[in-house]
Amino acid sequence: MKKTVHILGSGFSSLAAASYLARDGYEVTVYEKNADLGGRARQFQKDGFSFDMGPTWYWMPDVFERFFADFGKKPSDYYQLIKLNPAYQVHFGPDEVITIGDQLETIIKTFESIEAGSGQRLRTFMAAARENYDIAIKDLVYRPGESPLELVSWQTMRKISQFLGNISADVRSIFKDQRLIQILEFPVLFLGAKPSQTPSFYNFMNYADFGLGTWHPKGGMIQVVRGMVQLARDLGVTFVTNAEVSRIRVRQGKVAGIDVNGQMVPVERLISGADYAHTETLLDPIYRQYSENYWDKRIFAPSALLFYVGFNKKMTGVAHHSLFFDVPFDPHAEAIYDQPAWPENPLFYASFPSKTDPESAPTGYEAGIFLIPLAPGLTDTPALREQYFEKIITRLENLTNQQVKTNILFKESFGISDFISAYNAFKGNAYGLANTLLQTAFLRPNLRSRKVKQLYFTGQLTVPGPGVPPALISGKLTAQLLVKHDI
Repeated sequence: MKKTVHILGSGFSSLAAASYLARDGYEVTVYEKNADLGGRARQFQKDGFSFDMGPTWYWMPDVFERFFADFGKKPSDYYQLIKLNPAYQVHFGPDEVITIGDQLETIIKTFESIEAGSGQRLRTFMAAARENYDIAIKDLVYRPGESPLELVSWQTMRKISQFLGNISADVRSIFKDQRLIQILEFPVLFLGAKPSQTPSFYNFMNYADFGLGTWHPKGGMIQVVRGMVQLARDLGVTFVTNAEVSRIRVRQGKVAGIDVNGQMVPVERLISGADYAHTETLLDPIYRQYSENYWDKRIFAPSALLFYVGFNKKMTGVAHHSLFFDVPFDPHAEAIYDQPAWPENPLFYASFPSKTDPESAPTGYEAGIFLIPLAPGLTDTPALREQYFEKIITRLENLTNQQVKTNILFKESFGISDFISAYNAFKGNAYGLANTLLQTAFLRPNLRSRKVKQLYFTGQLTVPGPGVPPALISGKLTAQLLVKHDI
């Protein structure tokens, strides 16, 4: 008789863990709270428009290739990738746009045209970033964070000073143009912390950006979800949707069951890909590893206010991915990390998938996704959402010299309160725990419960960190640990 594993949540980390365990001979059942699979990477459709509700950036294609290769597959078996050119645009003011191309040599020329000598300095910077990428993504992040010794190697000892410095100081010592500095600091925002709090070693994110490029799965990120679900199903995984888990039962120090929609389901092994802090509230207090005070003191990556907008015309002056850095970064960062508040003048990001993917909007129309980073835990009201939509849509008009407000067919929003209700996200966080020096590897919440046998965790609040590629890795690490410690 097969050994059984139950998994909470169907985000990328849960899907990955499910596939690895099914491949290794386990009978796997995944319980998803919502009606759709994919966790934060669900899709929203309306009136012929399609929107990715969560992740929209496809970076680190090698991580996806490595995942599917573990099953003798390729990403192209499930979805088609398009390399974006331009990768993205950054708007610093009206008619002040820097375009990031799809090749490093093109980007070097762009830098040189803005700041004399910066092209060669960027080439040198990227060589170091690539070396760190090879160390981190091809090795370090595939370690489970069970011991500080996992970080000790000849390669990492040579880089010890880079764990003490920070990205912000490094970039400013090399480049002088504020716009180039902001562009180089942008990728580490995916790690969830300010560049000044992100160790220098994490410049490998710049290689993920400039070196590997920005891609788009035809049909959106939902196609990656569908591909992973298909792989899991082919391996024998069972999915149960609309399944609300309200309690984790423990007997004699070992996981024994879960209450699903009010019914107790016996469980032998349990992995939670749901929010880690929320999952522990499903346990009796004696079995929780981390207190609410612990979570309150962690540095969380931002939450977000998202808008999904249908326009009845094609947008001009914008790329598939467009960043709007026309206001100072520091006040917005302070409102996220230092003195949590709604920012007076927020930076924002917009994605127009119909620039690449005609099927995401009716012919002649445009689908727009807008994101404002926010501090977790803020009060979130319809009035505030309207106020901030007006702020960014007015700036969009001014920065791109076009009228768009009268071309809005509809807009839907998703904010802090929705992250709580839809995903049980602690304080409505969108991206998990930030990757700061003191929240790296073994200093993050454990993949394996130290208080309950056969209880495991995976996802963005644990190892290795926030982002879609790390989520795939997290699922693999958790599956490996379960197999290793199974009794």
